[in-house]
Amino acid sequence: MRIEVRNLCKAFSGVAVVRDVSFAVAEGQLVALLGPSGGGKSTILRIVSGLEDPDSGEVWLGGSRVDRVPARERGVGFVFQHYALFPHMTVRENIGFGLRVRKHDPAAVAARAEEMIRLVGLHGLGERYPHELSGGQRQRVALARALCPAPKVLLLDEPFGAVDAKIRGELRAWLRKLHDEVGVTSVFVTHDQEEALEIADRVVIVHDGRVEQDGSPEEIWRAPANAFVAEFVGAGNRFAGQVRQGKIDLGFLSVPAPEGVAEGENLVLLCRPTEVFVDAGPALPDAPRIARIAFLGTTMKVEVEIPGRDAVVAEIPPSALRDKNLAVGMPVRLCLSAYQAFGRDSLATQPATSVTPVGTWFMDGGGI
Repeated sequence: MRIEVRNLCKAFSGVAVVRDVSFAVAEGQLVALLGPSGGGKSTILRIVSGLEDPDSGEVWLGGSRVDRVPARERGVGFVFQHYALFPHMTVRENIGFGLRVRKHDPAAVAARAEEMIRLVGLHGLGERYPHELSGGQRQRVALARALCPAPKVLLLDEPFGAVDAKIRGELRAWLRKLHDEVGVTSVFVTHDQEEALEIADRVVIVHDGRVEQDGSPEEIWRAPANAFVAEFVGAGNRFAGQVRQGKIDLGFLSVPAPEGVAEGENLVLLCRPTEVFVDAGPALPDAPRIARIAFLGTTMKVEVEIPGRDAVVAEIPPSALRDKNLAVGMPVRLCLSAYQAFGRDSLATQPATSVTPVGTWFMDGGGI
């Protein structure tokens, strides 16, 4: 079933939390609402489900307007972050609860609950109570309960937020596989950009109650609509520079300028740590130097201090660190393998959303 949200607005105690939000979800898609905490994502989801009423705007499900239709009549399944399971009910009873309150035949409820138990991989656990399950198992019960009445739409609010990192990773892959098997149109809320990019068909970036960008995971990653999106999906290094003779002069480094930018134009470059290469450099008085090296498991985090500028963070393979004999205090030179360039009227500090994109550049080859 297609979901369409049109010009939604919502305020609490006079404070706007959803501001003219519009987006659509095609039938069978899995879409992520991604953004920082407090940005309005969960409120949007609750409005779609019927748990909150909008101040203005419309919600359409399958061609019918439903924003004034009671939640129980919308055919929506909802999965909460903290499970919301009934502690006094078994797994089987929790899963079948939605059908029992609708007065379905007990035999049909039992059969459907057993089907859901098998679907979510909890065979043999039907008689256990929530406190006898792991966090990942409880979240599977919550999802099975939401799917049991065969909803037309599935909404998930931070579905993996209450489990540890290892289980969260396992649940991501499991949810994507389950979605492909069931095919129900789904929207999930998350503030984890890796989670959204990994499992969603489309990502809607929400910030301060507004939609900043709506696109595929690759579009969000490679072509962010503004500086907020770029920084939120990992571009942690920010440089100010000026266009000079076809290059952007950053002071310590010059990089190719995007096509169409004027000579002398001030730009802001955003670059991910994985897009910064570090190599040994000449021992000049004002040379960038390594200030700190940290082990992150599969990569090494290298912080480079540049006189008169903010530190630059790079993430490089441990093998590269060894091959180049990089160490704290060593002078280095830097290279950017990719970056997004954003135009602005001046180098004064401005809100990130006022910075507009002018181009993205990727280096041919990899490294120095």
